[in-house]
Amino acid sequence: MSGAFSFRDAVPGDEAIVAGFVQALAEYEKLSHEAVATEADFARALFGAPARCQAMIVEADGQPVGFALWFYNFSTFTGRPGLYLEDVYVLPERRGQGIGRAVFRELARRAIAEGCARMEWSVLDSNAPAVKFYRSLGARPKDEWTMQQLSGETLAAVAA
Repeated sequence: MSGAFSFRDAVPGDEAIVAGFVQALAEYEKLSHEAVATEADFARALFGAPARCQAMIVEADGQPVGFALWFYNFSTFTGRPGLYLEDVYVLPERRGQGIGRAVFRELARRAIAEGCARMEWSVLDSNAPAVKFYRSLGARPKDEWTMQQLSGETLAAVAA
């Protein structure tokens, strides 16, 4: 296995690759019980009208070794979009080879090209290797902000 890798945007037919990486990430984060998305869900989200997100596949020797999935949000304070990185994953045996840093470099370039004011993502506090890596990039936590979420029955109850 060489150290060379390349990026390509996900295309129809890559749903199984994306779903596989999401499942691997969920297992790594001990959240498999929450990873219920199907290949059909990813097909709709990535390639439906309208597309709800974008994905990039990282390949080495013609084989997928990682991926990133993101979408654009909007900041009313800056009046500009932001790139929100939902997931990034690199196979364990390919970590430490510069792939993660290259993924962030590529996404930062895309964010700038799209006129984004910022790039954001979430990380589990317990994922010390990822937190250390993000700090090495210069990323800083938003300590005074706490993410809030409605889902499942509570989402339905608010909607009712």
